[in-house]
Amino acid sequence: MIYKVVETLDRMVGIERARAHCDVPCGIYDPITAQIAALTVVRMVDLMKDLGNQQDLASNNSLARYVAVKEEHAEKAKHEIRVIWGDYIKPNHVEEHPELHGLAHQIMQLGSKCRQTVDRDTAVQLVEAINQFAEIFWKTKGVATKRAKAPYAPALELVYPDL
Repeated sequence: MIYKVVETLDRMVGIERARAHCDVPCGIYDPITAQIAALTVVRMVDLMKDLGNQQDLASNNSLARYVAVKEEHAEKAKHEIRVIWGDYIKPNHVEEHPELHGLAHQIMQLGSKCRQTVDRDTAVQLVEAINQFAEIFWKTKGVATKRAKAPYAPALELVYPDL
């Protein structure tokens, strides 16, 4: 009953809906999801290259799956950075770190290029650009960072909060 009243009122008045990355303004942001997504892109490129030029059905199936995961995770990395950049980053953060806008733009471009190609160097650049973003993000929170190799392939360095 109440739902129908609100729905009718919404149609008549057009109540604006609040939006956030999780539809609840929780204030929880962490670049690790983007970092892992970018690392996954590198891993998928490596797995594709490991297949070589095999043309059997099983290899074609694996290739299709690797491409789909690479695409999904390149877009996920972009999405996670867009959310932090758009929802968390404030003008004072940009004043302290004027490279933020350019870095976020670079991440968007690298993510798109990773979707368009099977270039490992571009995928590694995406990981590194997101690492740079993560370092700045944690600085804005007053949290020191450290770099450590991921404990799984492709074992690239990631930036972690040093808690």
